[in-house]
Amino acid sequence: MNRKKGDKGFESPRPYKTTHQVVCINNINFQRKSVVGFVELTIFPTVANLNRIKLNSKQCRIYRVRVNDLEAAFIYNDPTLEVCHNESKQRNLNYFSNAYAAAVSAVDPDAGNGELCIKVPSELWKHVDELKVLKIHINFSLDQPKGGLHFVVPSIEGSMAERGAHVFSCGYQNSTRFWFPCVDSYSELCTWKLEFTVDAAMVAVSNGDLVETVYTHDMRKKTFHYMLTIPTAASNISLAIGPFEILVDPYMHEVTHFCLPQLLPLLKHTTSYLHEVFEFYEEILTCRYPYSCFKTVFIDEAYVEVAAYASMSIFSTNLLHSAMIIDETPLTRRCLAQSLAQQFFGCFISRMSWSDEWVLKGISGYIYGLWMKKTFGVNEYRHWIKEELDKIVAYELKTGGVLLHPIFGGGKEKDNPASHLHFSIKHPHTLSWEYYTMFQCKAHLVMRLIENRISMEFMLQVFNKLLSLASTASSQKFQSHMWSQMLVSTSGFLKSISNVSGKDIQPLIKQWFFRDQSGVVKFYGSFAFNRKRNVLELEIKQDYTSPGTQKYVGPLKVTVQELDGSFNHTLQIEENSLKHDIPCHSKSRRCRNKKKKIPLMNGEEVDMDLSAMDADSPLLWIRIDPDMSVLRKVEFEQADFMWQYQLRYERDVVAQQESILALEKFPTPASRLALTDILDQEQCFYRVRMSACFCLAKIANSMVSTWTGPPAMKSLFTRMFCCKTCPNIVKTNNFLSFQSYFLQKTMPVAMALLRDVHNLCPKEVLTFILDLIKYNDNRKNKFSDNYYRAEMIDALANSVTPAVSVNNEVRTVDNLSPDVRLILEEITRFLNMEKLLPSYRHTITVSCLRAIRVLQKNGHVPSDPALFKSYAEYGHFVDIRIAALEAVVDYTKVDRSYEELQWLLNMIQTDPVPYVRHKILNMLTKNPPFTKNMESPLCNEALVDQLWKLMNSGTSHDWRLRCGAVDLYFTLFGLSRPSCLPLPELGLVLNLKEKKAVLNPTIIPEAVAGNQFSNSQDEEEIDMDTVHDSQAFISHHLNMLERPSTPVCSQYRTLLYHKHFYQEHKKKKKKHKHKHKHKHKHDSRERDKEPLTYHSPAGGRSLRSPSLSD
Repeated sequence: MNRKKGDKGFESPRPYKTTHQVVCINNINFQRKSVVGFVELTIFPTVANLNRIKLNSKQCRIYRVRVNDLEAAFIYNDPTLEVCHNESKQRNLNYFSNAYAAAVSAVDPDAGNGELCIKVPSELWKHVDELKVLKIHINFSLDQPKGGLHFVVPSIEGSMAERGAHVFSCGYQNSTRFWFPCVDSYSELCTWKLEFTVDAAMVAVSNGDLVETVYTHDMRKKTFHYMLTIPTAASNISLAIGPFEILVDPYMHEVTHFCLPQLLPLLKHTTSYLHEVFEFYEEILTCRYPYSCFKTVFIDEAYVEVAAYASMSIFSTNLLHSAMIIDETPLTRRCLAQSLAQQFFGCFISRMSWSDEWVLKGISGYIYGLWMKKTFGVNEYRHWIKEELDKIVAYELKTGGVLLHPIFGGGKEKDNPASHLHFSIKHPHTLSWEYYTMFQCKAHLVMRLIENRISMEFMLQVFNKLLSLASTASSQKFQSHMWSQMLVSTSGFLKSISNVSGKDIQPLIKQWFFRDQSGVVKFYGSFAFNRKRNVLELEIKQDYTSPGTQKYVGPLKVTVQELDGSFNHTLQIEENSLKHDIPCHSKSRRCRNKKKKIPLMNGEEVDMDLSAMDADSPLLWIRIDPDMSVLRKVEFEQADFMWQYQLRYERDVVAQQESILALEKFPTPASRLALTDILDQEQCFYRVRMSACFCLAKIANSMVSTWTGPPAMKSLFTRMFCCKTCPNIVKTNNFLSFQSYFLQKTMPVAMALLRDVHNLCPKEVLTFILDLIKYNDNRKNKFSDNYYRAEMIDALANSVTPAVSVNNEVRTVDNLSPDVRLILEEITRFLNMEKLLPSYRHTITVSCLRAIRVLQKNGHVPSDPALFKSYAEYGHFVDIRIAALEAVVDYTKVDRSYEELQWLLNMIQTDPVPYVRHKILNMLTKNPPFTKNMESPLCNEALVDQLWKLMNSGTSHDWRLRCGAVDLYFTLFGLSRPSCLPLPELGLVLNLKEKKAVLNPTIIPEAVAGNQFSNSQDEEEIDMDTVHDSQAFISHHLNMLERPSTPVCSQYRTLLYHKHFYQEHKKKKKKHKHKHKHKHKHDSRERDKEPLTYHSPAGGRSLRSPSLSD
């Protein structure tokens, strides 16, 4: 990963440059789920003595390799198939993580490595020395791929097209190697020709321009020819084949949309907005969309909701919606905008190395935020920034810092910059999925901090400069050395910023990038008002000793709202300074003209009731870092009346959210009044009002003994949404005002959380919610009410309290309490109705399943997972399956059921949908059946073995799944050897070689030997006792092949797996010890003219193929 990045541009880690690649898939069999095709790479050697070429290829069966039409020998070895070999007792995660990082490094294209190693035929050595072009032709096939390509074949009658069968490429980060041989690196750009032969009823969608579609003579098949003339990384190449319906965008004819049969009306509505996103990005970046076309494809069983590739994006079909759906519309639009932002930064502009990934994720996230601000308004934008900030703060305080730009040393493990984590951050493929999500979140937040420092205008100029340079480079068809301008690096990006803005952002960079232990800042603030000096004495402390925190030195903005207006002050946070004196501009309330209005931050002037405030102080409220210009958590102490003023009169949504959170600690009539006023204010942001509902419920529960009047929010809801003549009947639904709609569906959910003095939900509230369900009338409404009805079921679930059992009686449906019986009847009715009239995305079924689990947990109905297991089966809609699986995971934890845990683990291995498998692991990690410090009957040796096998070899075809299995293993057992395992028989082992006793390596974590890889082509001797890595392995074999005089060479002609070689090698080791000296590399080449054996990963192992002579 460590790479020189100078002004000269990008220095490739490979001894050649790829300029063009042809991918031709000429047979796709949906019945067998197989693919047959070939690739042809055009490469230019950059060094004279190039005698082997390393490419990436996983799970492909390689039949034949030719270089310039000459048969070429090749070796295939993938150390990631099985990470730890030959060991039965080793079970600690430290060992595994090191071994996994080593295995990934051994095939990492960014280190010049690969799974497929091709020997250049000796006839071409002279040709190579003259640095002339090579054409590598590889025939391959894929049979039932477990990753990279996903086949969806519904088991119904009819032809494949009638059944809606389709296939698409998918994967996490650079996963193109899973479906064709390539250089799977974001830094290796080339032009592409893509050809796909499919059934006549199918459509193949891929990157670039569709040049032509050619039918076969019998008209049963057709071939789609695509050309991508803009240099693109293999990792950004994609494919989708299916019986798609096609829609040309009516506003932009170069944009085409594809969806599965019968979904065209939904597709039309969903994508009708896309042209506005195009216009926005082109306007702010002052640059045209870089490709000549854009395609959106909506498919089933998606790996992720949005996947962006060069000139096309693949979306989940679940994002499609009609004009009747309210809640899904903003979410889908956000997905479309996100994918388009990544077309500019991520697909068109790629990255030099993994440590530059943050630049692309940061820029695309930042411009997506600007789109959001323009589309949904400043309030929604600021609320989103606050949400993202809270997420990253919570994550970093829990697990330690997220490093945006990790700098790696010479490959030693002590150089691991994130030693607090249970996985390596040197490669995207070893990262936890949650860590990567937080990494993206932090990247765009830091990009916003840079914008705060240099201004948005300069920021957009920097982006424009990057795009202009890349655009010029992409048009240089025959000067591939220019293409490195299309790669972004951290140093190049920061240099552009200082050149364009002329500002020094070094302190900012130092604070958030180049720290070994990056983290968030934790501020504690309090104040006192000095009346004599009329000065605000502010004390700000920092906690920088907790995990995930860091010390902040630099400017910090403080906003003080006084009687005479709002004033901003910039404090300089130094190493040891705690106290800051801020002069006040206003006189206290005693000395003031009572009738004068109070000016706010936005220039508005308001009348305030000042009776609650301190008569000697002019301060109304204080805010620390109101613009969120530091990645921080702030805990600030001020009086309850100050929080109430801030909630009522501060016009910033973030300030209002902060005050709502703070008022939970002040359950007083004044807080109740402030929250009720906010609920009543129509001009207040709807999300603030929704938060106020839940805060009011908490305050009402704290004040339960002194509360007067009807239950909280009931009279307000009645006044806003019920009939005037009959207050218990809700009006006919009219969701034209979205703010009212969101409030209407949130209020009952919050009201259901109310409790009386006996800690039960008041009977009045439950009756009220049941009436809302009973009198719900959507006949005259132009919008669907499925989300509203789902929230009513959530409200019923919230009203459930633990059952009181008398004499340990067994709960059955017959002896339910009357209230619970009503709730259960309502849920059953909804579930039965769903079977007849399914709602959009089955939202009601999802809520019903959650409600049934709540009834089980509270002891009202027998706890039984059978219902959830039936709903979790393949064939149900994915949201239903996830809700059902969540309930099974919860049941496993609460009832400590080994049977259900086995059922879940079995599903992780066998379920056809990758997303569902990933979600089960994720849910088990977040809600584990036990943790490393707990005694549990579930923790046993068989479970350890099962999980170890799962992450060691069972998830080798999906990076995300393997990292999820590692997360679960860490949650259950920690880093060291699981406590439930018996101690190995030998605690101490005698090392005869060194004549000393050492601890058994199966007990202690051991660093993986072979972490320092050697690229030397002259490497003479490799001790296979210590090497655990593919690169040294392949290197050793190729060197053996170059030495025909070695007497034992023929024994290794057929290459088997590590373990076979290891045993053989011990017998022959002494014979290897004599060294061969070569006068010149060329001489050794000329001697090597013997035929070679071919190796192909049939079913994930290196096996013998027919030998072909040169």
